[in-house]
Amino acid sequence: MNYLAHLYLSEPSEDALLGSLLGDFVKGPLDGRYSGDITRAIVLHRKIDTFTDAHPVVLQSKSRISAQRRRYAGIMIDMFYDHFLAKYWHEFHAQPLGAFTAGIYAILEQRHAMLPARLQHMAPKMAQWHWLESYADVGSIRTALDRMGQRLTRENRLLDSADELVEHYVGLELDFREFLPLVREFSRRHQLATAE
Repeated sequence: MNYLAHLYLSEPSEDALLGSLLGDFVKGPLDGRYSGDITRAIVLHRKIDTFTDAHPVVLQSKSRISAQRRRYAGIMIDMFYDHFLAKYWHEFHAQPLGAFTAGIYAILEQRHAMLPARLQHMAPKMAQWHWLESYADVGSIRTALDRMGQRLTRENRLLDSADELVEHYVGLELDFREFLPLVREFSRRHQLATAE
């Protein structure tokens, strides 16, 4: 899952929302660096990623990706699922997407000093360019994947990889709609178990 999905699956507290993002930026043992809520959210992020990577529905989505790009199918599917979540956000969340993401950007600004360096660099751009809500647009997914591909040391297989989203749009959307309630229930159960 990508940024927007992790935020969607998070508990609503500021610490939990922040931790759900930090999961992509904080590696290795947590060693008490963060509050309990942030730490639990990072752990949940990691568990969601493990659950997602092995799930048959997600594997089905990855199998839709062409052979020459299959190595990067995980990155692509994460972005494609965020596209569908942003596009149909009103079906899944009571708060409008713009208001939800404004709250996220505010948290990142208020907590800027505690963010890992890479997120400190990214956060202002996320807010300025409205990254999270822009995922509803296929063109923004294309731009994000092309930009990610520029960081690859090998040939840029992510260049134009949004073509795969366009080509397999119906099937990928069906996969997303099947998987979202499953990962939501997985997250809910984990949150209940760790709250006890």
